[in-house]
Amino acid sequence: MSDEKQFCTFFLDNHFFGVEVEKVQEVFRYQEMTPVPLASPTIRGLINLRGQIITAVDLRRRLNMPDRPEGQLPMNVVIRTSEGAVSLLVDEIGDVLEMNLESYEPPPDTISGITRDLVRGVYKLDTSLLLILDTIKTIQVDS
Repeated sequence: MSDEKQFCTFFLDNHFFGVEVEKVQEVFRYQEMTPVPLASPTIRGLINLRGQIITAVDLRRRLNMPDRPEGQLPMNVVIRTSEGAVSLLVDEIGDVLEMNLESYEPPPDTISGITRDLVRGVYKLDTSLLLILDTIKTIQVDS
């Protein structure tokens, strides 16, 4: 059995996040969205992806980060869930990283607020932390 796990990585407001690669359906550039009336501000809209309608969750808003600068378009990380595909809107896509399970740690005390609730754990890298998101909690958005 392998002691390593692969993560699809991305950036949000200069923070480095990852989700398990087996949960990722695909990643793609910004695509126009249809707004959803009366939805939470975290739900940016619906995307028609080759006939599949998926909800787009703005991760900056979900993590209480400042909105993306004007003119900066998000990228889509589409994850598979038990209720269908959901797009996570992120700033920039990173690489797929293979991490050793021995270096996995719980979130540090310096992470607080909603981010602490949504981050399952971290991997220490040479210059930063890779924050692993709990995708199930992340897509649970109150309306």
